[in-house]
Amino acid sequence: MTQLYWVAMKTIWIKEITRFARIWVQTLLPPVITMSLYFIIFGSLIGSRIGNMDGVNYMQFIVPGLIMMSVITNAYANVCSSFFGAKFQKSIEELLVSPVPTHIVIIGFVGGGVVRGVLVGLLVTLVSLFFVPLHIYSLWVVIITVLMIAILFSLAGLVNAIFAKTFDDISIIPTFVLTPLTYLGGVFYSLSLLPEFWQMVSKLNPIVYMISGLRYGFLGISDVELSITLSVLVIFIVILYTITWYLIEKGRGLRT
Repeated sequence: MTQLYWVAMKTIWIKEITRFARIWVQTLLPPVITMSLYFIIFGSLIGSRIGNMDGVNYMQFIVPGLIMMSVITNAYANVCSSFFGAKFQKSIEELLVSPVPTHIVIIGFVGGGVVRGVLVGLLVTLVSLFFVPLHIYSLWVVIITVLMIAILFSLAGLVNAIFAKTFDDISIIPTFVLTPLTYLGGVFYSLSLLPEFWQMVSKLNPIVYMISGLRYGFLGISDVELSITLSVLVIFIVILYTITWYLIEKGRGLRT
């Protein structure tokens, strides 16, 4: 039975990867171009006037944040659009009536989102080499943080897809929640620049912990301790996985 479950998970995973790889011009190229513009505008043009941030070149300072943004948006979008598409076309019912356990379905879809998020993050990292020398303080911290971020937002995309009733609904959370939290999470500035009160308020933003972890992995500096960052990521992953499992298991928004 375990072998059959593995085949089911691998099938979903390969389907998800094939889906975005087949249209790579639409899924992989646009985020790379967008991040290149960020590097040019915020890094080269504005960064040259700012100088240093927390003791490092401003261009180097924003690189971890831009990589994180690309991982978040692509992991989220891949799972959200794919799962909602399957729900819209009623093909998700084939999984619901099959003997495939719910956790296998979740892992399969999330695995596709993680691959796309990590792949785009790697492409953005390669693009950054044209603007700034690559500096990695701790490779393992970078790998673990990127994987956990990709898993977290793949699960978030899955929750969004479950509740979405129209294609317009899958863009509400990225537009009105993820984008503001990302820009206010310290991607382009250090929290030390904020007044003490706003530093405390900013720490209610989960994106702050993610960018701090990734910035520590690349530069060895952070606004939050690494142990706290990893703990926050684990807690959010467990919470979102539990919610996702419950919703799919009960057929919430999936069964008519």
